[in-house]
Amino acid sequence: MLGVGILTSFGQSYNQQIDSFRQHYKNEFISDEHSPLKAADTGFLRFYAPDKAYCLNASFVLTPDSKPFKIATHSGKTKPYRQYGNITFSLKDQSFTLAVYQGLDLMKKPELQDYLFIPFNDLTNYETTYAGGRYLDLRMGDIKKDRIVLDFNKAYNPYCAFAEGYSCPIPPDENKLKVRIEAGEQMFAKKID
Repeated sequence: MLGVGILTSFGQSYNQQIDSFRQHYKNEFISDEHSPLKAADTGFLRFYAPDKAYCLNASFVLTPDSKPFKIATHSGKTKPYRQYGNITFSLKDQSFTLAVYQGLDLMKKPELQDYLFIPFNDLTNYETTYAGGRYLDLRMGDIKKDRIVLDFNKAYNPYCAFAEGYSCPIPPDENKLKVRIEAGEQMFAKKID
């Protein structure tokens, strides 16, 4: 969901920051004319309790020579992306890497030229989280001296988790994590029509 940025406010506790982030996320459904949800539906959004164990200091490596490619979507269409870099992090005494992508169509929009995208799957899919994976949004400015804060508490569902008819990118195989990410958004609690 574009616009879901990294919200931080001095003086707020971590839990308050995540609560503010989630309120902003819910409000975007109400204000977005293409939203699959109405205001009353936002009461069916579910999240794991904020957990700082899933807010990770990670290393970042650019992949400047990556070639453009098409990411498959749930609608059967494809969307053009390029791999912008890789994030490597440790969780539960294991090391993992996620590819970070940049949408070629979004790069043409001045307000979104610095937008980065991480679609991922993990072992909670089909159980407590949406089967089709979840997303994280970043901005290039979030990367500082080859380091980045990767906060899975800000993982959110694509629109396809709420309704049919959207072209939501499917996480590529390289972003299928063999670990449970028990943070961020859970399955929608209302049956999809």
